[in-house]
Parts: sequence; C-alpha cells; structure tokens
Amino acid sequence: MTVSLDSPVRVAAGERRQRLRRMATRSFGFLGRMARNPLTAIGGGIVLLLLIVAVFAPWIAPYHPLVQDLNNALQPPDATHWFGTDEFGRDIFSRLVYGSRITLYIVLLVSITVGPLGLLLGVTAGYFGGKIDTVLMRVTDIFISFPSLVLALAFVAALGPGLEHVVIAIAITAWPPIARLARAETLSLRQADFISAVRLQGASSARVLWRHIVPLCLPSVIIRITMNMAGIILTAAGLGFLGLGAQPPQPEWGAMISSGRTYMMECWWVVTIPGLAILINSLAFNFLGDGLRDILDPRSE
Repeated sequence: MTVSLDSPVRVAAGERRQRLRRMATRSFGFLGRMARNPLTAIGGGIVLLLLIVAVFAPWIAPYHPLVQDLNNALQPPDATHWFGTDEFGRDIFSRLVYGSRITLYIVLLVSITVGPLGLLLGVTAGYFGGKIDTVLMRVTDIFISFPSLVLALAFVAALGPGLEHVVIAIAITAWPPIARLARAETLSLRQADFISAVRLQGASSARVLWRHIVPLCLPSVIIRITMNMAGIILTAAGLGFLGLGAQPPQPEWGAMISSGRTYMMECWWVVTIPGLAILINSLAFNFLGDGLRDILDPRSE
C-alpha cells in the first residue's frame, strides 16, 4: 500500500521538476538569444536599469525630489549635484530617479490596458467576420485616422489634467494598431487545417479563440506593445510638457523640460538631461522590441 500511494506522488514530483527544468532551459535560451544581439542587449539592459531605479528610487536618489533650496538654484552639474539643480534648487538627478516611477506607471498601465483590449477586438473581428468585423474595423479606422497625440490631447482636455487621465487618453489612442494586427493574424489562422480539425471535434468558438488563436497571436501583440512603449513615453512627455499630464511639483520628465525651458539658453542641463532620459529610454524600448521580434516571430528566421 505504501508503494502504491507514494508512487503517484513521486511521479507528480518528477513531472514538476522536469517542467521546471524545461522552463529554466527555455528562459536561459531566450536570454542567450537576446544577448547575442548587441542592440537588444543594450535595450534590455537599459529597461532593466529603469525598473531597478524606479523600484529603489528612495535609496538611489541623494535628495528629496520636491524639497526646494533657492540658495542653490540653477547650479551646474558638480560633485554635489551630479546633474545640476533646477530653478527651485531641486536636485535634477533625484527628480529624474523619481520621475522614472511616473514614466513606468504610465507605460505599464497603458500596456496592460491596450494589450488585452486590442487583442480581444482584433481576434473577434477576424474570426467571426461579417458585420462584426465591419463594425469593429470601422470604429478602429476612425481612431487611427487621427494623429495619436492630437487625439490624446483632445481626451485629456475633456477629462482634465492628471496622470490617470493621461493613462486613459493614451490607452484610447493606442489600442487600434494592436486590434488591426490581431485581426490580420486571426484571418491567416482561422482557415488553417488544425483550426478546422478542432471545429470538427465540436469545440466552441470561444474555445477555439482562447485555446488556439489567441496564443498564436500573442507573440506579435507582445512585440507591438513593446515597440509602442516608446511612443507612450513620448506622448506622456508631450502631454506633461503642455501641462496636461503630471502636475507640479511632480517630477515628470516632460513637465521638467517645460518648467526649465525659460532657462535653457543659460542653463542647458535643466532641459537637456530630462530630454536625454526620454530619448534613451524610448530608444531602449525600440531596441528591445526589435530583438523580441527577431526571437518570437518565426517568420524572421
């Protein structure tokens, strides 16, 4: 009896260990393929650094980002203030560190919103076709016909300034390309032989979509979302520059450029350093997206 009871437990434990080993092997293989591409490695490293800085901001920043010191206003970069100070004497390096939290907050919230929404609408339109496809795609075309920044400005102007409203406005403008991508992927999959075989076995439309089509569309959607993150950063910075995003004294990068543009000719660091932060992180997400496309998209091989 002891052997018959322990054997299933041992078998299950062995299967779990094998699954963990397979997952570890795949993870290391994935990271190895990323590391072989220099630009992808650089982009991934910068994104990882951004995450670390955002998480450990209170320990990394040498000064409080909101405390003013007018006696040290507009000090150039030196050993005390690595990136100088702004017009209120606040340490720019500390404000950049805390500003990374705001940037990641916007990027992550928009991404986890537009990803499922665009994927759901795209696979639904592509799989069912007919009037459902016509209605959903015409709505998508309406949103795509407007420049994303202009449409985001309109929504933020209607909702009012604030980080939450910026997230909503950018999310409303960012889902249409993902929906069209998911629709195109679904159209190429719905007539495949294995989908027809699943239907013949009696699988419902919901099961076909959830178990077979959505997993195959995910890599392309993930790649598109990663590459969209650069646009999200730029749009959020643009709204912050116009005073429609994070409100003073929050250390949002676009708002930092806006408040320092009056002094940019005499004190270049006030606007140059936040601008470089936006540029470098936008490029990092683009590099990372390119690398993910090479790894996850089998057609690139």
